[in-house]
Amino acid sequence: MKKTRIIFYVVLLAMPILFGGCKKFLDRKPLTATLGDLNQGGIEAEIFGLYSNLRNSAGFTSIPWIGIHDFRSDDSEKGSDAADGAEWVAPFDQFQYVKDLWATNTYWDDHVSLISLANSAIAKADSLGVNDAITRANIAEARFLRAYSYFDMVRTFGEVPIYDKKINASADLCIAKSSVANVYAFIDQDLQFARANLPTTWGAQYPGRLTSGAAAALHAKSYLYRQQWATTLGVAQQIINSGTYALFPSYFGIFKDAGENSSESIFEIQAYVSPNGAVDQGMVYATTQGVRAATATGWNLGWGWNTPTDNLVNAFEANDPRKGSTILFSGQSDDPATGGYGRVLPNSIFDIPAGPLPRKYWNKKIYADPAKRAATNHSDNPSWINKRVIRYADVVLMAAEAANESANGILAATYLNMVRARVSMPAVAFVNQAQMRAAIKHERRVEFGVEGERFFDLVRWGDAVSVLGPLGYTHRARYYPIPQPVINRCGTTIVQNPEW
Repeated sequence: MKKTRIIFYVVLLAMPILFGGCKKFLDRKPLTATLGDLNQGGIEAEIFGLYSNLRNSAGFTSIPWIGIHDFRSDDSEKGSDAADGAEWVAPFDQFQYVKDLWATNTYWDDHVSLISLANSAIAKADSLGVNDAITRANIAEARFLRAYSYFDMVRTFGEVPIYDKKINASADLCIAKSSVANVYAFIDQDLQFARANLPTTWGAQYPGRLTSGAAAALHAKSYLYRQQWATTLGVAQQIINSGTYALFPSYFGIFKDAGENSSESIFEIQAYVSPNGAVDQGMVYATTQGVRAATATGWNLGWGWNTPTDNLVNAFEANDPRKGSTILFSGQSDDPATGGYGRVLPNSIFDIPAGPLPRKYWNKKIYADPAKRAATNHSDNPSWINKRVIRYADVVLMAAEAANESANGILAATYLNMVRARVSMPAVAFVNQAQMRAAIKHERRVEFGVEGERFFDLVRWGDAVSVLGPLGYTHRARYYPIPQPVINRCGTTIVQNPEW
């Protein structure tokens, strides 16, 4: 029930944009309303369409996103059967980047598409001349999602074009790239507006809708990537001191159905499937990563991509419950104490005796309830699972890192130990800045395992060459080349990344 309403709104309010045939939505005024009727929230339909686009775009919720954000780290690899998607191994697991690849082409196109839709919504508000609080909040939602898209793009590609106006034709996409600094400045402008105009909460009617806290968290993250430590710490502390968010008591509970939009949730991409499966407004984020076992009855739970590595398994400290909450082990119990359901997985092909599963480990954070799989008839497609994008733990660890880099190691230890205390891990005392820096790096890895953080963390820390070098990484791999179809389409207007 908690998610039915927002997903229902998202879909139906987007329909006038997509199909143009529906005359009204529930008790709202007909779509033929006068301009005067539209002076309150005149672009809300477009905004809900943005949420729907985000949920349905492979560049945000499917393998293209996972490949860019997860496969390239030392935490996970392509996964699945060796022959399934074998063409993804070289670009993402081995850093042999390909300029014209469906995955990265889609990633670019979907991010630009969301930017374009946001620009259209903003332009409509401007054309209507509306400036009430609801419309400003709607514009703030559009500007948040535009900033979110650009934050992904600038981390992935470096210099990219800044599209700040409505795109009316394909030629409008062919403008020169902007510097990384200018892209971040554009992100700053959008997030400053979003922080000022989004509400603290939308209430129970709209779970998961963007808030000022979400805008502040994304802003803090963008400052963190620029090593603007004092600003990062200030924004993170505003969020912490607001009392709006809290660490969810159970770590594995964050990733269960009951943990969606919890006290720890700052930004989640919403999905919904009705109890009997008849209504499916879901996404394939969890489906792409479920256990793959075509020949093991009851265990073909998804596509089997993004599987954890031995390196990640070995990174956890002894007795850290996050290990069992992050990793599902072939041939072992799913361990109800760390979020399982009392089932034993079949062996993998690497076990003795060999079993049917093609990988030793699986992402447990998207491991769906077998009872709900059966009730919805979605045994291999748990599309109701939200994608957690920013958690409160991230804000706390950003504060820890920024405090340590600002020569306040005692404060850094306080924030670090808040996260460790949640999982009953012993406190880490501050000794010196280098020791605390290493502790924070470790904590980020085990707290956010297979959540898309590790690769970009390694790059911004300057650790990617030493950590990922044995896998084929070199410094130029910090940025992916601009997709070749973009270069071809725009002639000399958009030039390739200089190192590619």
